[in-house]
Amino acid sequence: MTHELIKTSDGSTSFYIPQLDETYHSVHGALQETQHVFIKNGLQLFDHQSISILEIGFGTGLNALATYKEHEFLQLNIHYETVEAYPLSWDEASQMNFSQLLNDVTLTPIFEQMHRCLWDKPVSLSSSFSFKKRLQRFETISDVDSFDLIYFDAFGAQVQPELWQEAIFQQMYTALKQGGYLVTYAAKGSVRRAMQACGFTVERLPGPPMKREMLRAHKD
Repeated sequence: MTHELIKTSDGSTSFYIPQLDETYHSVHGALQETQHVFIKNGLQLFDHQSISILEIGFGTGLNALATYKEHEFLQLNIHYETVEAYPLSWDEASQMNFSQLLNDVTLTPIFEQMHRCLWDKPVSLSSSFSFKKRLQRFETISDVDSFDLIYFDAFGAQVQPELWQEAIFQQMYTALKQGGYLVTYAAKGSVRRAMQACGFTVERLPGPPMKREMLRAHKD
């Protein structure tokens, strides 16, 4: 598929896919969306502990990079696994300007390592951050009681409706540890009901810029 480089409203870059009429991030601000949905309403629930994160959709690597930057401030030890079936090349990902916008030049080699490291092999990005990319379709995830937090960042339901059904969220529920959380930018009623049908307790929270709501689900 064709990936067209775009700049979103907060100055951060993303890709537009003409064949799907879909973008990798919100056009209203890629970095703002990541920081609001996944960092503020997900990662910042934890501090001074060791946690495992599962990301559904590695994409450009923005969520992983923002998590890496924030984990030092929160004094977290993180094991981060990210699932992607259709990865970008490094030539494509290297066009992103995330390190500059995060105002941290030390993130540039980390971002490159995230994209260039081998699939399905864990790597240590620092003494407190291990990282593993899984080349895998979301429908085949079979982890059990393994993660404290899930970033659910699949393409929207209008593009891939099968990824927002009860069957997928049952896999997510199973993959989470008791007390774990799932956060997503989505807010559709059908998505909330699918989560609840699997046993999640679901909160509607204020969304990122230009989006009224988002969802956070808890495995009680």
